[in-house]
Amino acid sequence: MACDLWLVPLVDVLCHSPDNPFAEEIAVYDKALGEAGLPPVPVYAYMPGLSGDVAPVAGFDYDALHFLRRAYLLQVCGLPVTPVGELGSDYEQLLEMFDATAQQSHLVWHFDHAGAYVPVDFAAPLSNDQLLEGGGPLGSTQGLLRELEFVAPVIGIDPRNPPAPPLPPAGPTTLEEPARTGGLDDGPFARERHVWLGLHAATTKSLGQGSMIVFS
Repeated sequence: MACDLWLVPLVDVLCHSPDNPFAEEIAVYDKALGEAGLPPVPVYAYMPGLSGDVAPVAGFDYDALHFLRRAYLLQVCGLPVTPVGELGSDYEQLLEMFDATAQQSHLVWHFDHAGAYVPVDFAAPLSNDQLLEGGGPLGSTQGLLRELEFVAPVIGIDPRNPPAPPLPPAGPTTLEEPARTGGLDDGPFARERHVWLGLHAATTKSLGQGSMIVFS
């Protein structure tokens, strides 16, 4: 099943519009950020070259996302990171054994099909009843980028000079539709690298242009 990442430019032309489709979500995020003593979701003045258009930035399947999460959790817990052909039950066991560590991770502690990362730096994902009823824990783009850079070497990526990311989906991918994963390499961590490159492209663009990353 496919998972798409979208960039939502946090520019006034979109966020201050009465027709902003993300107004309710941003209000929930602002409340969670405020309760944690953090600034609200930033809204930027119009910049040349940026409109309020929402656009896809990456796509991959859920299983591949879990493969990358598994690699990160093994690495952060000091366990060997070895490639596997399928997840089996070991990933669920990892989540149970290292539940507290998983809940501190922006990469791991996030809904597969919904939720967002905002360009506000905070240590661990934010969670409250409103967030869990909607898109799930709220992640930090900066926090996600740090975790991607941490896990990159064990899956064969130099985070200072990563390969070019795969092309984003041409349009929305339905939940039941397989992800378009053309261009996968034949290495043992091919799926993990594919997801890493998509997430890395999303985080760098999120920080570079002031956008929110939305899972769908």
